[in-house]
Amino acid sequence: MRKDRLLAFSDGVFAIIITIMVLELKAPHAASWDELFKLTPIFVSYVLSYVYIAIYWNNHHHMLEPVRRINGASLWANMFLLFWLSLVPFATAWMGETRFAHIPTAFYGVTLLMPAIGYTILQRVLIAAHHENHLLARAIGRDAKGKVSIVSYGAAVGCALFNPWIALALYALVAVIWLVPDRRIENTLRDEGGA
Repeated sequence: MRKDRLLAFSDGVFAIIITIMVLELKAPHAASWDELFKLTPIFVSYVLSYVYIAIYWNNHHHMLEPVRRINGASLWANMFLLFWLSLVPFATAWMGETRFAHIPTAFYGVTLLMPAIGYTILQRVLIAAHHENHLLARAIGRDAKGKVSIVSYGAAVGCALFNPWIALALYALVAVIWLVPDRRIENTLRDEGGA
């Protein structure tokens, strides 16, 4: 099975997720800086979520670059990832509207934790569809960055129940870790191509 359809469908879902998030941004009803300032939590939530969706989109493309075979398990693993990412706009709106209240901030963390797990599952399924020495397997290696992210999200969910600001700091820290697309795959592809 070719990967083109999986990529095209995934791109469409990523675009819809971003569109839904931006549609949740409502303009203030009054023409004053005070009214605009009141929207700060909503805007901060949007920016953080936009960065996360962009990170997943970039890394999804990097991960699929060396892939030559897609099977049914790959399709379902990808759908699992996309399902959890599709909840990000809801969690973003809830967290922003409630000004980073404990439970919405914890729920936001769950909507970051689950796609991280989904991404890891997709990696493993794609590697299994090839062989253990495939480019993707070599590039991913032990995936310390992925494991640190999952642990950080879990810790942030727990922290959100006591101090949402610590959770937000952890969410932002993980985003910073992933801002640069996963160079492991780029480097492995470059080394393999002799470039």
